[in-house]
Amino acid sequence: MTRALLILIGSMFCSVAFAKSEVHSEPMQFASTLTFKSQILQQSRSVNVYLPAGYHENTQQKYPVIYLLDGSKDEDFIHIAGLVQFANFPWLNILPPSIVVGISNQDRKHDFTTLSNNALDKRDLPTQGGAKSFIAFIEKELRPLVEQRYRTSQSSTLIGQSLGGLLASEILFHHTTLFDHYVIISPSLWWDDESLLAKPFSPSGLPKSVYIAVGKEGKVMERVAKQLYDKIAPQLEDKAQLHFRYFEELDHGDTLHLAVYDAFKQIQYQ
Repeated sequence: MTRALLILIGSMFCSVAFAKSEVHSEPMQFASTLTFKSQILQQSRSVNVYLPAGYHENTQQKYPVIYLLDGSKDEDFIHIAGLVQFANFPWLNILPPSIVVGISNQDRKHDFTTLSNNALDKRDLPTQGGAKSFIAFIEKELRPLVEQRYRTSQSSTLIGQSLGGLLASEILFHHTTLFDHYVIISPSLWWDDESLLAKPFSPSGLPKSVYIAVGKEGKVMERVAKQLYDKIAPQLEDKAQLHFRYFEELDHGDTLHLAVYDAFKQIQYQ
């Protein structure tokens, strides 16, 4: 029997032994999903919740909450929650251990927009106009639910991109104290002929920080993002942390992840 044949027979026995060995598989627990009936929206809504490492062991500790618009598991929840986990690592210490609440969408074009008088807006987003109710849902139903179920601190952050950035800007203008920190990425402030930017910024209180970023996304998107920063700066620059970043190497599709990571590094949460 040749040496090559012996090697072949030996490998066959190894393959059979491995095939017969027991392999155990179990799902990886990363987050949970809460589903509940919203009385304000008159529909069932879902949120995805990530809890930081040690949450169940450190029973006396309270945690900041990061609320994420476009927070479905097939949208931005998984990669942003993963970014939060990464930023929580003690050897980085970019973020304090934090809870992430991703708000799943049903009709973002409805929930994230005010009523527009622009004919193209009406044509392209026919279900528009639900922002007022959606903000009330966040304030009066979602936040109380999260604060009741989890050990939350007083610190809260809102992250919104594109139409989500438009809604985050709307909240910043008219419900300023609803969140402490605002991370507004590539906001669609062209909506309704830029009507939000035409309004005075008279905040009802002071946020702790506002971070605004935009990529190389065309003249209008780049201009309105900078205008937002310029509009709020006179009211906030000596009273809150303000940051503006232009990511020339990125576009509308890939600015979010790197911008959020940069926001986490820039904002002083302590």
